[in-house]
Amino acid sequence: MSAEESATAHRCGSVALIGRPNVGKSTLLNHLIGQKISITAPRPQTTRDQILGIYTRPAGQILFLDTPGVHQGHRRLNRHILRATRSALDAADIGVLVVEASVWTPGDAEALRWLQQRELPLFAVVNKIDRVGNKERLLPYLQELAKRASFAEIIPLCARRRDDVEHLADVLLPRLPEGPALFSADEVTDRQMRFLAAEAVREQLFRQLSAELPYETAVAIEKYHIAPDGGHEIEATIYCRKAGQKAILLGEKGQRLKRIGTRARESISQQTGTRVWLGLWVKEREDWDRHPGLLREMGYGA
Repeated sequence: MSAEESATAHRCGSVALIGRPNVGKSTLLNHLIGQKISITAPRPQTTRDQILGIYTRPAGQILFLDTPGVHQGHRRLNRHILRATRSALDAADIGVLVVEASVWTPGDAEALRWLQQRELPLFAVVNKIDRVGNKERLLPYLQELAKRASFAEIIPLCARRRDDVEHLADVLLPRLPEGPALFSADEVTDRQMRFLAAEAVREQLFRQLSAELPYETAVAIEKYHIAPDGGHEIEATIYCRKAGQKAILLGEKGQRLKRIGTRARESISQQTGTRVWLGLWVKEREDWDRHPGLLREMGYGA
């Protein structure tokens, strides 16, 4: 602990990360925490639930809330996703708008509107600055962004750079309320491995399937058992709507499902640090996202 940190009061609070899909919120959270707890894919709207990332320093603890963003729709799952975003904002001490460098869309404006409905200290993170060839081109964008809201600070960064995300924590921590840590220093999330395992399978659906099919699927963990030798034994079901979708998920002689399972198992093994056995099945059910019992089983509120 530095002399400066020891001289200040310990701080602890929540920071909601809000932004349109695919601006890098989950990547930012994973690099802040130093561990993969939120799935990432080159597709928008992969996150369906609020993910808590716990960032701990001697001087304080920041509880980062990665939100699904603002999803439209009236089905039960859409309502759950909207509730998750509202819940993060209601719990937050600070709101952070995450945008992509040199890009502003109606989705960014909608995310900002949601933040401005709460009386929170408001910050902006301008991500993916490494994709802006000439840094002088970024200045006009930052000036225009500053006019859109009363941001306490605008932080340009690349979410994949450790120094950049540490600087973000430097900026946010002093703005949090004084208080003791709510989690132990070795905890990185409040989510159980059962949830993270389902997310690992969903991530592979987005990475290995094309077009809209991943959005038509969901994953339910049927069994999660830790064996006497410490290995994790998992059985999961992938739900889809139609027989044709099931055939695509399985692939020729089941090879696509095998690849999905292999990659998901490797991801889970990295998270747990131990041997993982993963069994995957595919079931066709057209109304999976409208069925309260199924949604609860998948970890979504009905």
